[in-house]
Amino acid sequence: MRYLLVLFALLFPGLAPAAGPEAETARCHAEIPCPLGDRSYHVKEPDDWDGVTPLPVLLHFHGWMRQGALIVKHGRISGATRRRGVLLLAPNGAGKTWDFWTSDTDDVDFAAAVIEDAAKRYPIDRSRIYVSGYSYGSAMAWRYACENGDGVAALLAVSGTLRQSETCPAAPAEVRHVHGTSDNVMGFPFGPGGDTTYPVKLWRDTLDCNGPPRDLGTWDVTRHDTFRRSQWTDCNGGQVTLDVHKRGHFIPRGWIARQLDELLDLPHAYP
Repeated sequence: MRYLLVLFALLFPGLAPAAGPEAETARCHAEIPCPLGDRSYHVKEPDDWDGVTPLPVLLHFHGWMRQGALIVKHGRISGATRRRGVLLLAPNGAGKTWDFWTSDTDDVDFAAAVIEDAAKRYPIDRSRIYVSGYSYGSAMAWRYACENGDGVAALLAVSGTLRQSETCPAAPAEVRHVHGTSDNVMGFPFGPGGDTTYPVKLWRDTLDCNGPPRDLGTWDVTRHDTFRRSQWTDCNGGQVTLDVHKRGHFIPRGWIARQLDELLDLPHAYP
């Protein structure tokens, strides 16, 4: 039967059925990239999605010399989104990296186009678009939120920042950042006098946060990592959360999952 269908399509291409949205989606999924101009991205649906309910989105920027195909298989990223009803979008950086150094970058427009293209394939919940990244990808997530933050519900950044002296024309409704004080790749940005709240100074300034943070103490997901959380809620239209640990440059187990649980008002779970 399959042979006859293929033969029919070859002999009568004009009569072949048009590919609908489901067929288009099937062509790019997980490790099969979705083409977008001369670039591409990867997409991973959540488990047990009914095909109708609008999906929260996590747009995640990969680290240096990586690609989106890794992200959609990554247990600490895809493992978190799949179990929480979140659509994962993983753009591919040109040359396996990102141009986040200045506002004059094509990567912000590309990432915005990824969201719009995904919206043609899936029903997305635009009130719950989250942006994340790791290492260089974290810095790119900062850049995206800095230039296009009005459409971002939350920034979830792991071990990478912009210069704290940057000026951002926009900001997400919420910023969450995690960084290790022993990071020797994207070094922990200590402030004057060794201030460990300095990594989010840019967002505190942009959101006009007042006063010192609330020290929410320590928390952990697994025995491997303990985080000290500082939070600024007295801000003009948003809030900033900083989690600091003592280790180096990596994506902590369960950190992205915990942020999604809190943002989506879900019971805490691991992974």
